[in-house]
Amino acid sequence: MASKPSATKPAKSESKSKTKAKSKTGPALTHIGASGEARMVDVSDKPASERLAVAEGRVVMTRATLDLIVSGNAKKGDVLGTARIAGIMAAKRTAELIPLCHPLALSKVTVEIEPDASLPGCLVRASVKVTGPTGVEMEALTAVSVACLTIYDMIKAVERGVRIEGIHLVEKLGGKSGHYRV
Repeated sequence: MASKPSATKPAKSESKSKTKAKSKTGPALTHIGASGEARMVDVSDKPASERLAVAEGRVVMTRATLDLIVSGNAKKGDVLGTARIAGIMAAKRTAELIPLCHPLALSKVTVEIEPDASLPGCLVRASVKVTGPTGVEMEALTAVSVACLTIYDMIKAVERGVRIEGIHLVEKLGGKSGHYRV
């Protein structure tokens, strides 16, 4: 005998249809309710799975400024080491910065920064991993963003025209939507 939905709690399919905003051009936006209000997505029914996200961006500067970073002679200290730590810290605090993100117990965060003479500048790449009911794309993007901003902050006295460019998701693994790769 099939169980009936209780009077106080709508059936799962009813609940989902009432909370997702309809879209005329594609899938519904998950953070917008039926009335257009912002909302945090309910992930309590989603199974925990291993999830990984990788994001990257770049900081473009003059060759002279890059040489200063690589030589370790920046006035504020170790630019790349400080940016790496800032990126890791930012990934861990993403839910405090992005209002509708879930706080997550991250299992791994790496931030790699490679000087690139052909830019000239630095390539910043973050990888974030969790076992849980929701993905870590925002954590990876936040890590890259803050690492790039930290590089800018540490060299702005030498060069104000530094550009932060191309921050984007490179790869996502896990969850219902599966594997995504640029």
